[in-house]
Amino acid sequence: MTVNWLRRLAVDTTPLQVPAFKRLFLGTVVTVLGTQMTLVTVPVQAYLLTGSSLIVGVTSIVALVPLVIFGLLGGAIADAVDRRLLLLVTSAGAALTAIGLFLQSLLPGGGSLWLLWILVFFQSACFAVNAPTRSATIPALVGLRRTPAANALNMTVTQAGIIGAPLLAGLLIGAGDLPLTYAVDAVGLLIALPLLRGLPPLLPGGGGGRINLLGAIRSVGEGFTFLRTQPVLLMTFVVDIIAMVFGFPRAVLPELADTTFAGSSNALGWLFAAMSIGAVVAGVLSGPVARVHRQGAVILVAIAVWGIAVALFGVTTSLFWAVFFLALSGAADMVSAVLRTSILQSGAPDVMRGRMQGVFIVVVAGGPRLGDLRAGAMAAAVSVPVTMVSGGLLIVVAMVVVAIVVPTFWRYRFSSGGRESPTTG
Repeated sequence: MTVNWLRRLAVDTTPLQVPAFKRLFLGTVVTVLGTQMTLVTVPVQAYLLTGSSLIVGVTSIVALVPLVIFGLLGGAIADAVDRRLLLLVTSAGAALTAIGLFLQSLLPGGGSLWLLWILVFFQSACFAVNAPTRSATIPALVGLRRTPAANALNMTVTQAGIIGAPLLAGLLIGAGDLPLTYAVDAVGLLIALPLLRGLPPLLPGGGGGRINLLGAIRSVGEGFTFLRTQPVLLMTFVVDIIAMVFGFPRAVLPELADTTFAGSSNALGWLFAAMSIGAVVAGVLSGPVARVHRQGAVILVAIAVWGIAVALFGVTTSLFWAVFFLALSGAADMVSAVLRTSILQSGAPDVMRGRMQGVFIVVVAGGPRLGDLRAGAMAAAVSVPVTMVSGGLLIVVAMVVVAIVVPTFWRYRFSSGGRESPTTG
């Protein structure tokens, strides 16, 4: 009885029985540590070069611009060409930019802010095309029924890497080895290339031809036209934007590690790792999440919990409780992300999945960067506690408003046939 209960609670690993998905998954495993170390190191390097949380926020905006442009265009391209080839090209580009980040960090003075921004721009562009392409392939590889479980696996291993990455990055940066954090990213990306080469051709349904810039722009427009007819899909983006813009705390973490928690051992690493600790716990115990039927309601509740946790994080002066509340926010975000991704992948036809995932990547990656700018600017103008508490409470109120104003999202259910559909009951 206990064994069966634990089996139902544990993450579903059946998607790994599909050889092609296993290759895609292993590619994620070998790159996640280095990639997440870079996401920690870039804002830390910007702060070390300038001593300004505002510049940390601006650095995130530098990465946001290519995320928006290439995320949308990349999704359109992924709906027209072989997704395997697109994964290879963008992964190779990301590896080259990681090598560039390593080299610039060796410059006198600890690096160059302008060169850092240029490389972050190009790295973000590669990610913006790669991520929606990777996500759009999952339903074709494992089928709609296994898509939530496959998403939970991918997100769990990603968050597991994020736990180790900030801790290791914090130790390396504290020891003066900031360049090594970039080198680890480059090595992981290079190792992943042979795994991606072994994937089968991944031609999208109705696609597989050529596409030019005008065609891609037109295709993006078709994607937005489709999205306007799908209010539930649209709301998966809206609620995440609200959560990230008003509650993402990354921009203030270097300042808190340097001030409030300066006396604690490796405070920087623990703060950056905390959300992922919670996300991994939620991912390992994600069996019930993959079987959720009231997906809309669970998403809204999870984001409200995120807001409460962020607000509590803003008022604590204890590193232990700061890590705890950030971990709670990470667990809530994990639940929300798995269900929002599954709604998009199941609710859109294959020929639209690249474009929908392109919008998803713009929102998921762009929202936190807007949140970085808001948090960095507001913290510089007032204080970190006011920034986090006000944002967290606003998120809770917004989720209540969404539940009342958009009842179709609150009532949204996962049907037993493996497709997503709204319900009136």
